[in-house]
Amino acid sequence: MLDTADAVFDALRENNERPFGRQRTVRAEELVEAAEQLDDRGALVTSLFELMSAYTYAGEERKSPVVFARIVRMWDDHPSDFSEWEERQLYWRFKWVTTALLQVPDVPLEAVRRWTREMEKRYRAAGHGLQPVYAMRHHIAAHIGAGREDGYDLWATRPRTDLSDCEACETRHRALHHAESGDEARALEEWQPVLDGGQTCMEEPYVSMAHALLPLLRAGRLDEARSHHLVGYRFARGKPDMPHALGLHLEFCALSRNEGRGLEVLAENRSMFDVVGSPLDRLNWLTGVEVLLARLADQGHGGLAVAGPPGRTWTVDALLAHVRAEADPLAAAFDRRNGTAEIGTRRRQRLAQRPLLDGPLALGVRAAAPDAAPSTGAGAKTGTATSAPGTGAEPGTERIAGAASTSADTEPIPADFTELVLLTRKLAAQGRPDADRLWERVRARTAEDGHVHDEDALGVELMLTAELTERAAFGGIDREEWAQARTDMLQAAGLYEEADLPGRACAARARAATASVAATVPDPKTDLALPLAELATELGLAADLMAAGRIEPDRYLAVLQCEAMTTRHRLIGDLPEPDAALTAAFETSVARLRAEAERLESLPRASAARQYAADVAARVGDLERAEAELADALDLVERAGHPWRTPRPLALLAQLRMRGDRAAEAVPLMHQALSAAARWPDASLSLGPFHALLGHAYAHAGDPAGAVRHLSEAADRMDREGAEDHAAQVRLELAELLGDQGRRADAVAVLESIVLGDTAALDPRLLAQVRLDLARGLAALGELREAAAEFVGLADVVAGWEDDRFTHTLVACEAAVALAASGQWEAARTAYDRAVASHARAPRPAPVVGMMREFARLTMAAQEADGLPAALRHLADADTLCAEVPSENADFAHWYHSGAIQYQRSRAYAAAGSYDDALAEMERSIAAYTEGGRAGEEPRAEAVRVAALIEGNALGDVPAADARLTAAIARCEEADLPEAAASLASVRSGLAARGQAADGD
Repeated sequence: MLDTADAVFDALRENNERPFGRQRTVRAEELVEAAEQLDDRGALVTSLFELMSAYTYAGEERKSPVVFARIVRMWDDHPSDFSEWEERQLYWRFKWVTTALLQVPDVPLEAVRRWTREMEKRYRAAGHGLQPVYAMRHHIAAHIGAGREDGYDLWATRPRTDLSDCEACETRHRALHHAESGDEARALEEWQPVLDGGQTCMEEPYVSMAHALLPLLRAGRLDEARSHHLVGYRFARGKPDMPHALGLHLEFCALSRNEGRGLEVLAENRSMFDVVGSPLDRLNWLTGVEVLLARLADQGHGGLAVAGPPGRTWTVDALLAHVRAEADPLAAAFDRRNGTAEIGTRRRQRLAQRPLLDGPLALGVRAAAPDAAPSTGAGAKTGTATSAPGTGAEPGTERIAGAASTSADTEPIPADFTELVLLTRKLAAQGRPDADRLWERVRARTAEDGHVHDEDALGVELMLTAELTERAAFGGIDREEWAQARTDMLQAAGLYEEADLPGRACAARARAATASVAATVPDPKTDLALPLAELATELGLAADLMAAGRIEPDRYLAVLQCEAMTTRHRLIGDLPEPDAALTAAFETSVARLRAEAERLESLPRASAARQYAADVAARVGDLERAEAELADALDLVERAGHPWRTPRPLALLAQLRMRGDRAAEAVPLMHQALSAAARWPDASLSLGPFHALLGHAYAHAGDPAGAVRHLSEAADRMDREGAEDHAAQVRLELAELLGDQGRRADAVAVLESIVLGDTAALDPRLLAQVRLDLARGLAALGELREAAAEFVGLADVVAGWEDDRFTHTLVACEAAVALAASGQWEAARTAYDRAVASHARAPRPAPVVGMMREFARLTMAAQEADGLPAALRHLADADTLCAEVPSENADFAHWYHSGAIQYQRSRAYAAAGSYDDALAEMERSIAAYTEGGRAGEEPRAEAVRVAALIEGNALGDVPAADARLTAAIARCEEADLPEAAASLASVRSGLAARGQAADGD
C-alpha cells in the first residue's frame, strides 16, 4: 500500500534499482499518482524528479519538459518542499529541458529559446554562473547549423561552474564541434582524455566512443576503432536512451565492411524501432540503419531477411524502403522547424559515405557474413591454430562481395577454350594455386551447349574428363572428405586407363589409397591392410612404368610422395612413442622421394620430402634437424621459382622459432608467409591458423596490439571457414590477452559474442571454459548480477558431468561468491551448500577455502560488526577444511591458505572493533606467509601493512608500528619488491605525520 510518504519513498528506492525502460517508467508514473494523494509535498517533488529521469533515460524525452514545468511551479510556490539535492537538480535539469525540446520537431524553435532565457533569468537570480546557459545556446546553434562558431566561443571561453555539464560530456561536445567543422584530427585530440578513460561519467566514455568510430577509421587508428566499437556497443546495446549511439555503431559496421556484424547489432536492438519519444535520436538511429541497409542492397543482398520493427518479416529492400519513408520526412520536419537545411544535410552526408577500408576490419567478435559465397564443398575444416598451418588444407569462404583479395600475379582467363585448357594444364603442372579457378572455368565451359573439343590440340576428350574428375577429388582431400575423395580419385583412374594413360591412372590410384590411410589413421582399431597393399602395388607399377617410359616423371614422383605421406600419417598417429618399424618406413620413403626427385631434377618434390622430414622431426622434439630441413625446403622452392609454395614451410619454421622462445624471429616469417599467400591466393590454404600463429608470435614478442589484430583476423577467418571450435578457441585466447592488458570490457565483448550466438555446434567443454571466463570478466567489470547469472547457469551445466565432478566444485564455488557479491544472499547460501557438497564428492580444496574466505569478507561488508559471528564460522570451516588436506598435496599451498584465512579473520575482528584480536590474527598470518619463502613475500608485506595500521591507528602504538614497517621495508627491498616497499613506506609516513600532529596538540 502506497498510503504513506515512507511507503512512497521505499517504493522509489526499489524502483531506482530497476534498469531504465518501460517497467521503470510505468512504476514512476504510479508513484507520482500515489504521492499526489498524500499531504507530504516533498514525496511528490521526489516522485516527479524520478519520473523525469525515467522519461529521459527511457527514450521518452518529449514528456520530460511537462514534468519539469510542474516541478518549477512547485518550487515557485513552496521552495521549502525541496531538499538541498532537489534544489540543485532544479537548476541542473533546465539543461535537460533544452535538450529534450530540441529532440521534438513539433516544438517551435522560439519555445526552446524561451526556456533558455528562463534558465538564464533564474541562474542570475540565484547567483549561479552562466556558462551552462551558454552551453545550451551552443547546442541550439550546433543543432540548427547557424551561429555555430559564435555559440561555441561564448560557451567554451567561459570558466566551468558547479552546474556545468560534467567534464567528460563537455569534452565530447568540444570534440563534436571540431569534427562537424571538418577538423577531425583536432576532435580526436580533444577526445583523448575521455577515450583514454581519464574523464568519465554515467554515459562516458561510451557515447564518445560511438562518435569517434569513423574519425578513427579515417585516421587509420584501426585498433582503437575496433576496441571502441566492442566496448561502446556493449554499453549502448538495448538501452532505450541510446538509439543515436546504436545508429553510429551500425554505420561503423557498414563502413568498416562488417555488414554481418551490423545485421547482428540490428537484430539485437530491433526494440529501438519502438522508441518514438525522442525523434532526433530516432532519426539518427534510422539513418544508421539506412547506411547499413543501403550497403547491403548495393551488394545485391536486397532479398536477405533482416530484423525490423516487430510484427512482420522484413527483407533488406523492404526495411530500407520503410526506413526511408519515415526518416526523410522526419529530417524535413526538423529543417522546417529550424529554418535551416542542417539536419537534412547531415543525413545526406552520412548516407553518401562509402566503405573506408579495402577489406573488413577484423573485430574479433563472432558474426556471420550475410549470404556469404559457399565453400567449394560441404564440411570444410581447418587445422588448429597451433598445428602446422595448412596440413589439412581446406577451401575458405569468400567474404561479402568485393572483399575477397585478388593477386596481381594471377593469369588472365583466355576466352578461347583450347587456350584456356592449355594454360590450365601448364599452371597445374607448376603447382600454381590459380590453376584451381581455371579448372572450374574449364568445367563450366565443357557443360555449355555447343561445346567443341579440339582433340588435335588437347588430346582425347576422355583425358580432360579424367583431369576434371581428379580435380574434384583434390577438392575432397582439401576438405578432408576422404571417402568422397577416394571415390572420385578411383573414377579418375578408370578414365585415365580408358584413355590409355596408365601412368596417370597409377598416380590416381596411389592417391586414393593415401586418402584411405589419412581417413583411418586416427583410429588405431582400423585395418589398414587393404589401402597399404594397394599403395604397395602402385609403387611397384610406377617403377615398372618409369622404366618403360610410360609414366610422366612428375606422376612417378607423385606416387613416391603418396608413400611418404602415408608413412608420415601412420607415424604421427603412433606418437609420442612410435614403433621402430614405422619410423624406419618413414625415413626410407622420404629418402627415396628425395633421391628420386633430385635425380629427376624436381625441386618442388625434393622440397616436399624435406618438409615431411621437418614436420616429423619437430613433432618428436628434434628442432635443430627440423629447422635445417625447412631451410633446405625453402631454398629448393625458391630455386625452382615457385613462391606460391612458400607459405606452409614458412609457417612451420615460424612455429619452430616460437617453440624455441624466438618469437621475434617468428613474426617476420609469418609476414612473409601471409604476403606470399596474398600474392598467390590458394583456396586449399586456410589462413585462419596463419593469423593465429602470427598473433601468438606478436604476444610472445611483447606486441599486444599486433597480437590482438591477428587473433581477431584469425577468428573472423575461421568463422567464414566454418571452423567454429577453432574460432572459439582463438577468441578465448584473444579475450585472455585483452584481459591481461586491462581491457576487460573488450574481453567480455569477445566472449559474449560466442555465447550469444548459436552454440549448438561448439564443443561443450570449450563452451564451458568460455562461459567461465565470461562470468569472471563480468565480475571484474562490476556487473555482479550478470556474472552471478552466468556462474549459476554454468554450474547447472557442469553438474551433469559425471566424469568431471571437480569442475562442478570449482564453478559452484565461484557461483556462490558471485551471488553473495551481488547481494543475492539466499541464493548464495544455497550455492555455498552445493559447493561444499560437491567438494565432498570431488575435492577441490583451494576454491572451496577461497569461497569460505570470501563469504567471511562479504558478510562483514554487508552486516559490519553484526556479521562477525557468521564471518568467524566461515573462517573456522575453512580452517577445518585446510586441516583435512594432506600436507603432501602439491596443488594446495598450506602456508598460503592458512595465512589468507588468518588475514581475513584479522580484518573481520578489526571491522568489529576487536583490535587486540585483530592484531594477534595478523601476526599469525605474517608467520604463515613467512613459511612460503620467496613466494610468500608479497602477501606477507600486505599483512604487515595492515598489522601496522591496526597497531598504530587503532591501538595507538606508533613506535611499534614504525619498527615493524621499517623491518618489512628492508625485507621487501632485499626481495626486489619495490611496489610493496613503497606501500609500506607510505603507511610509515602517514603514521609519522599522525604522531607529529598528536605531539603538536
